[in-house]
Amino acid sequence: MAEQYEDDGRTYTVVMNHEEQYSIWPVTKPVPAGWRETGKTGSKPECLTHIDEVWTDMRPLSLRKFMGDV
Repeated sequence: MAEQYEDDGRTYTVVMNHEEQYSIWPVTKPVPAGWRETGKTGSKPECLTHIDEVWTDMRPLSLRKFMGDV
């Protein structure tokens, strides 16, 4: 799956917010307030593929809780 994402030569870390929504962030910059590192670091394709694998429910955590799915 990593082939679908273009590698820009930078290293990223996978970050997650309090709603369990994922993103990537360059390791050379401080992680923004409200986000925390998940432990996965690598190229852009590696990080985005990891997110594809672990973020299977795109609904925010608060909505999943409201719907009783957590």
